[in-house]
Parts: sequence; C-alpha cells; structure tokens
Amino acid sequence: MSTYVVGDIQGCLQPLKCLLKRVQFNPDKDMLWSVGDIVNRGPRCLKTLRYLHAMRDNLVLVLGNHDLHLLAVAAGVRSPNRSDTLEKILKAPDRDSLLTWLLHRPLVHHQHGFTLVHAGIPPQWSVQDALARAHEVETVLQSPACLEFFKQMYGNEPLVWSDDLTGMTRLRVITNYLTRMRYCTSQGVLDLESKGPSPNVGKQKVSAWFSHPNRKTAKDRILFGHWASIAGHTDNPFAIGLDTGCVWGGSMSLYELETGHWTSCKCRNGKCRK
Repeated sequence: MSTYVVGDIQGCLQPLKCLLKRVQFNPDKDMLWSVGDIVNRGPRCLKTLRYLHAMRDNLVLVLGNHDLHLLAVAAGVRSPNRSDTLEKILKAPDRDSLLTWLLHRPLVHHQHGFTLVHAGIPPQWSVQDALARAHEVETVLQSPACLEFFKQMYGNEPLVWSDDLTGMTRLRVITNYLTRMRYCTSQGVLDLESKGPSPNVGKQKVSAWFSHPNRKTAKDRILFGHWASIAGHTDNPFAIGLDTGCVWGGSMSLYELETGHWTSCKCRNGKCRK
C-alpha cells in the first residue's frame, strides 16, 4: 500500500491522471491525499470533481479556499469572480450530490505521522489545536448555519487568533489560517496581501508561516499546498509544499508518504507537457 499526496489540482485533471498512471496507482490498496483547491482556474473542473468523487473510497481531501468559494457561490451567497471556471459544476445535473460530498470534507487531516492542510498551521497552534479548530468550522459547514458562514467567510479581519473570539469572527480567522495563510509574524499575525516568494514591504516583519523556528508544529510533518509562487520549496524537511503551480504553467507533483519519493509532470494549459 502506498499513500500519494497531490498538490493543488485546480481543474487540471489530465496531469493528475498522468501522474497516477506513472506511479501505477492501485485503487485496490493505494490512497490519494489532496491538499485541496481541486477546482477553479483550470479547464476540467467538473470532470475533476466527478473523478475524485468516484474514487472517494481511496481519497482523503481537505478543503482549500477555492473549494470553499465554489460552495459559497453554489449556495447563492457569493457571485462568481471573473476568473472562475466553475460554471459547468454549477449547471451540472449531479451538482447537489457532488457539492454535498465536498461540503463534508475536513479542513485538516492527521494520520501516519503527517498532517494535511491546505495553507498551513499558525505558529501559536499545535496540530491538536488545528484539528480542534478545524472541527469547529466543519461542524458549521455541515449545519443550517453554513449559509451564514459563507456570507461571513470573506474578509481579512481579524488578523490574529485569540481564544476570546466567538461566532463567525472566530470561524473566519480559523478558515483564513487553514486555507489562505502564507506569511505571518511569529505571533501569528496574518499578512494576507503578500503572495509572492517574498513578502511585500510592510510595517511589520513577517515570514513564511513554516519558517518561524519556535512554532508549536516545528517538529511535525505538515503537507500543504496553496502557495504556487514558492514551487514547493520550503528549505524545511518538516514542511512539505505540494503546490508547484500546474494551473499557472508550472508542474503537478505527487509525494509518496512511505518513501519520500517525488513524481512530477510539467504542465501547460492544464495538461502535461510532453
């Protein structure tokens, strides 16, 4: 049995199929883990969602910001962005069953000594903290309060966690940490504006969330995506970056948990380049 972790798919189904064929993925015994952002921006979002739903017995998927955005748009509380490629999903006859399944995916998964999350875990949280706070959001997503959550989900405030936070404000900062974070201070104050390989010049000193030496998860192996501009490079063996920018003309990558072996294919227009 092998467990493979894939970076942000974003509707680029052909490279995923190519990689699974290359590693001889066996649905009778192998597992695929996904860091989320399975849809949006790429050309085959509906087919990707259907493909992953069909292999759900061999799949662990955590939600990314684009997946949550799809759910908010489908719920009618958010208008699509100009660059979205979600229309076919929204018009599909099986959309309700697909989106109900997606709505029940976790935000954090911990197994085999690895923690899977879309963006990261802030310095002041342990893995157990992240799992517990992810569960708060998951509970609301799977309740009638999900519509109100989607209305309140968008926004950058608050920029830092506090145990005193309550309600939708508390859920928003949890969601921003787990699905949007790239840079923060050592105390976990978020910089949600910087997206490149270096932070924008600002008033406060921020670094990549995984680079703070005293973070509580410094010795935990964390698998994450979301950050195409660093192409998976973290210079940290405990922070394993999977988003290598397939949808942007980079590559799609698989990481095998048991061996640490990488398999990648270069991409163009959502397909593997030969």
